Amino acid sequence: MDLSRTPEEEEFRTRLRTWLAAVLPTLPARPSPDDWPGRRAYDLRWQRMLYDAGYADVHWDASPTVRMIFLEETERAGAPYVGANFVGLLHAGPTIAAEGTADQRARWLPPILRGEQVWCQGFSEPDAGSDLASLRTRARRDGDHYVVTGSKIWTSHAEVADWCELLVRTDPAAPRHRGITWLALPMDAEGVTVRPLRTLAGSAEFAEVFLDEVRVPVANRVGEENDGWRVTMVTLSFERGTAFVGEVVACRRVLGELASAARENGRWDDPVLRRRLGRLDAEFRALWRLTQWNVSEAEANGGVPGVGGSVFKLRYSHARQELYDAAAEVLGPDCLDLDRPWVLDRLSSLSYTIAAGTSQIQRGIVAERILGLPRGR
Repeated sequence: MDLSRTPEEEEFRTRLRTWLAAVLPTLPARPSPDDWPGRRAYDLRWQRMLYDAGYADVHWDASPTVRMIFLEETERAGAPYVGANFVGLLHAGPTIAAEGTADQRARWLPPILRGEQVWCQGFSEPDAGSDLASLRTRARRDGDHYVVTGSKIWTSHAEVADWCELLVRTDPAAPRHRGITWLALPMDAEGVTVRPLRTLAGSAEFAEVFLDEVRVPVANRVGEENDGWRVTMVTLSFERGTAFVGEVVACRRVLGELASAARENGRWDDPVLRRRLGRLDAEFRALWRLTQWNVSEAEANGGVPGVGGSVFKLRYSHARQELYDAAAEVLGPDCLDLDRPWVLDRLSSLSYTIAAGTSQIQRGIVAERILGLPRGR
């Protein structure tokens, strides 16, 4: 693993840092968390600014190292995160770039990069749990279309999305991992119904999506029919491998803020808390090195992360929960006040051991694909 940076990469960092310092003070106030049309517009506007400045294509056309520098610098500067654009920029877009045809790349990637379209992810289902391969949403071939019926759940930003990366079962008789197909679903198609879900933190970025005889063109299929599980593994490798780079930087920043707050309110005098914050500092430093390793591996693999992403996802999910548990210690009784810093983040951190593949699933992947242990029954 080469952790050094070339002169060109350092020049990119300097140029990006200068641009961020100039444009961030010009941004308007962020919309209310409940104003999803406003948040969509805000996130798309920021993406358009990145595009106009020549930074939007780092997600696919730059090396993984440059992509990591971009995420590191934007997070450190306090720039807007991808927000409603995250599925398009970090999951669907890279998958289409890796697996799509030339026509599909030309059709879907530029609107994502220009901040014109939002994508959501239609993978999880009410009865599938952590076993994604047991999905039941059906798609039957009818000429040049698939006719899709079923439902999805935990579909991020479905209420403001233009497209959905959708997994469907196209061959019920095939082994469950071999009868799945990856489709791009237009969210305004007839038969699509979206019902928002409110989370513990009070937000509604997730939704249920119901599909009633929805016609999806065969031209919207990424990969071959019944080869969707392999394509999905590409999507999940991005989701677990390099999509969390900015979040690791954010957690390291929060850790510094917690130490400062503890010094100000007197809780720094507690040696147990100091040890806990010190251990978390070591934890996130190690996760940052693991992130660099994963990026190096992706760079050697044509931009697609490997199974090391599951190692990272497993440990990061728990470390993030531990970080915000420490925040509750620093806040004391104020940890019950939803208007205080880090409180809503603590609530949302509870989902990280479930989202993007549960910790149990990640342990199974690590055991089988890295350690070579026999598959459990």
